[in-house]
Amino acid sequence: MSIYDQLSRLGIVLPPVSVPAAAYVPFVQTGHLIFLSGHIAKQGGKPWVGQLGLTMTTEEGKAAARAVAVDLLGTLAAACLAAGKDLNHVKRIVKVLSLVNSTPAYTEQHLVTNGCSELIGEVFGPVGAHARSAFGVAQLPMGACVEIELIAELE
Repeated sequence: MSIYDQLSRLGIVLPPVSVPAAAYVPFVQTGHLIFLSGHIAKQGGKPWVGQLGLTMTTEEGKAAARAVAVDLLGTLAAACLAAGKDLNHVKRIVKVLSLVNSTPAYTEQHLVTNGCSELIGEVFGPVGAHARSAFGVAQLPMGACVEIELIAELE
């Protein structure tokens, strides 16, 4: 099954690449690697604001991380297109790095990040198995609850 068939089966429509909010580009390719800039969680097109352990539950954070994964896939699709390829040419999702806006006492950043990792696994299967880091941070741009970046390898 192609990646696009899998996305369709999951009811996912890939969004266009978000316009950067500061002085950076959405992605950079070097060799076979594509580095995606951090994407913040959005809800209804606006930053998904909240702090885990204070105003949000782990399940809400996990849903936010899943939403970020959809945006990341949209940017990855654009990066593949810029390389003359498509998502079916992703050889491996190499790494996911997640920043979770959380209180000092909150310790479930890894569970929040599962929202992203699990969706990537559903879409890519074994190719989506990746290394990962999940950090709790004091704040994120625009008060977003989650920011995630991704590294992928193309064939």
